[in-house]
Order: sequence, then structure tokens, then C-alpha cells
Amino acid sequence: MTKEDQFIPHLIVSNGPAAVAFYKAAFSAEEGHQMMAQDGKRLMHGELILDGHKIFISDEFAVHEGGSIKSPQTLGGTSARVTLLVDDADATVARAVAAGASVLMPVQDMFWGGRYGKIVDPFGHEWGINQQLQEQSAEETERQAGDFFAKQQ
Repeated sequence: MTKEDQFIPHLIVSNGPAAVAFYKAAFSAEEGHQMMAQDGKRLMHGELILDGHKIFISDEFAVHEGGSIKSPQTLGGTSARVTLLVDDADATVARAVAAGASVLMPVQDMFWGGRYGKIVDPFGHEWGINQQLQEQSAEETERQAGDFFAKQQ
């Protein structure tokens, strides 16, 4: 047995088929194996491939149906952020917004040498979009972070 990915995020959503369509449009994800629930309406297991890595998607299910995780809509927010490393942060955010995402933080140059922004998808999940422009030492990052946060005050 080989390990394709050691960690696979699994997002719980309120409309699995719509979520698959959104992630394909927003992030150019490729569709992997999909399995619908017995009712034919909810996604029991969906796989998407983002730049060669898997992410799982499924609808929320009640405990009596074997469910144990709630969607952001049920929870009133999410407790995690998925960060994507991309070649063009501005284009990725623009594509996601065109597909239905909302901008939480506009893409901007950041102290760690990247262009970074945050979005929330139509299903309540938060995404960080990072394009690394330059590699820098920990000391450079700390110095630039100090400058960045000093300007914020």
C-alpha cells in the first residue's frame, strides 16, 4: 500500500454536489471518486484533486446516519482554514469569487515574501490563498513582520 497523501482534509458541506462544482470552478480541481447517499441527493464521499493532492467532500449527516461532523452553516462558522499554495494568488481569488466565494482579506504582498489573501467559500469554509514570491530567512521574516505590524497600529 502506498501513501498518496499523509493528510487529507475532509470538508463537510451543506450541498455536496454543488460544492464539488464550486471547487472545480474556483480552484481547477479534478473530480475523483464520488459516492452518493441512498437518498440520491447527498454526497456521502467525494474526492477532489487539487494540484495532485486529495481533499474529501461530503454532506452533513445526522448521528443516526453515521455522521459526526457538522457543516459551517450548522456550527455558525468554521474552526479551520485550508491554505492553498498557488502560482497566481490574484487569479485564483478572482476565479473563486466569480464562482461564488467572498473575499475576507484582499490579496496583498505579505511580510513572509508571499502574496496572500483569504476567502470564504459558499459553504462556509475559509481558504488562505498564498503565492510565494521569494524565499527569505527567518530573520528577514521576523524583521519584516515587525515592520508590517507596526504599520497596522
